[in-house]
Amino acid sequence: MPEATPAVVARTRPATLVEHTLVPELSFPGLRVEKRPAKLPDGTVVDGLYNSWIILDNPGQLNSYTTAMVKGVILAFRAASVARDVVAVVFTGSGDRAFCTGGNTAEYAEYYAGNPQEYRQYMRLFNDMVSSILACDKPVICRINGMRIGGGQEIGMACDFSIAQDLARIGQAGPKHGSAAIGGATDFLPLLIGMERAMESGTLCEHWSAHKAYRLGMLQDIAPALKVDGTFIPNPMVVTDRMLDEWGRFAHGEPKTGEELAAGKKLLARGTVDLSMLDQKVDALCGKLLLTFPECLTKSLEELRKPKIETWNRNKEDSRAWLALNMMAEARTGFRAFHEGPRNDREIDFVALRRALAVGTPWTEDLVESLIPRASGGQ
Repeated sequence: MPEATPAVVARTRPATLVEHTLVPELSFPGLRVEKRPAKLPDGTVVDGLYNSWIILDNPGQLNSYTTAMVKGVILAFRAASVARDVVAVVFTGSGDRAFCTGGNTAEYAEYYAGNPQEYRQYMRLFNDMVSSILACDKPVICRINGMRIGGGQEIGMACDFSIAQDLARIGQAGPKHGSAAIGGATDFLPLLIGMERAMESGTLCEHWSAHKAYRLGMLQDIAPALKVDGTFIPNPMVVTDRMLDEWGRFAHGEPKTGEELAAGKKLLARGTVDLSMLDQKVDALCGKLLLTFPECLTKSLEELRKPKIETWNRNKEDSRAWLALNMMAEARTGFRAFHEGPRNDREIDFVALRRALAVGTPWTEDLVESLIPRASGGQ
């Protein structure tokens, strides 16, 4: 591939380049930003060019984002956007359990619950985080290294491409935990998968396999991640061939049942997770994007993002206000239940809530406390 010679570059570039970043350094707890060497599609490293990896680094809490992390993501996308030597952005999480599971429920329950005025300011930051992804001058690839749930699903769908390891689970959580999927999901889901499937995902909060998400058009690609006896195998917990169910519908990506599920669990327990194939696919996509005119690529991104941006901008402020006020009632209850409840029981008693509301019970502290699950014998 022909390259500009050092002499030509030296003669034509300005003596001093103007700095367009907002802060000189990025240092936020729970966030890592790395510039990794760019590669051609065949894996050849390209000297002087990089991909910016923005990594949610809170694995102990499934890479849920704190207020500080949200601030860091905003500035990291801005920095990558203006970095002259950056080709693409890879947005991902630490480890192999989760890309991101949304907002940090400990922070929600302990600080924002019952404080709508504070949560409104937090949601300003969240809105700016989504907008920073949608406004990035570089293509953004969501590397789904594990669960992409709730707000994690929303910031993931704001990206231009999504590539998942095939053990990942994807979906919303709002109506099950005291919120609504209005941090981007209600804007982006109908565009990605159509109205009927968007209704299913946004209201039932049933998590889909990466295979199902790929089949429905939510992902650009998937990569095997489970190794058994040194060999990659597809996710053994879901149907991964093109078989039909008893109704003639495609079962690809649906959970296995019965004996097949039991066998899949045993196989899963024997294996180890290896994300090298995921990284190969991410690097290959970045390599293809490298072999384009950069300004033409940016203009194409801007135009192709317009349906997402238009619906996002139309709704984000109303959504922010509603989410803040909801912190006085359902969100306050749901987030506390998730944070305080036993590990295997983090949902409120929905039947009890609906019965209480049916007879006009007000949202008092007594009602909230009565709905939150507690460990056996605890109050």
